[in-house]
Formats: sequence, structure tokens, C-alpha cells
Amino acid sequence: GDGRVVGKHPGIQFFTVGQRKGLGLSLGKPMYVVRIDPDRNALIIGTREELMVKEFTVSGLNLISVARIEPPMRVSVKVRYKDPGRPGLVEQIGEDKAKVIYDQPHGAVTPGQAAVFYDGEVVVGGGWID
Repeated sequence: GDGRVVGKHPGIQFFTVGQRKGLGLSLGKPMYVVRIDPDRNALIIGTREELMVKEFTVSGLNLISVARIEPPMRVSVKVRYKDPGRPGLVEQIGEDKAKVIYDQPHGAVTPGQAAVFYDGEVVVGGGWID
């Protein structure tokens, strides 16, 4: 977004990153929640392109089928219940932290929600999106 105030909302707790419906706005093109700023009680909205991310980090890393992700590993990453999984690379960057780099940018990567890494049908591990 460009920083302009375009409306009011009933509370950030009623919205999620990637949400398009229920914004109560008519700006001539579809707009999405691209970020939530709890310190300012603000929803940052933007276009679908602004919603897309190529990489993100997770904390609270919980590994299931490997002891450590070293070297970086090719995985399928799921960030939503019905997400079919997107190909990418996961790299462990601390005891309980990892960086995910998608092959192609993907939307709806929501801080506070889970990301799960798969090697085929096997769960490698996961964490909470930063």
C-alpha cells in the first residue's frame, strides 16, 4: 500500500492475510489484506501481486523425519489446510528456525500460522510463520 487510509474496520482480529472478501471497499480492482499491523491496529491492503512472497521464515521449528535440515532440502511446503503444497527449498538457520524459499512466489503466507514441509508423503517438519 501507499499509506493512504481508505476505510475503517471492526478490529484486526476479524481479518487474515490473503483475505479479499468482507473488506467493505470498492477501489476499482480486487484488494487483499497483505499485512496486519497490530501496533497500529491497521490492515495493510494491496493487490494480489503485493500479497505474493518468494521467501519467509518460521520459528518453533519441529523436525519429524530428520534430526537437522543440513544441507538445505527440497520440499513441498503447505501453509493452508487445503494447500496442495508448493515446491521450494527449506534451510535451517538456527536451532528452532528455518527459511523457506519458494520456486515461484506464493500468496497467503500468514504470520502466526503453520507451515509444514513434506518430502513426498513424509512430513519433514514444520514451524510457525514469522
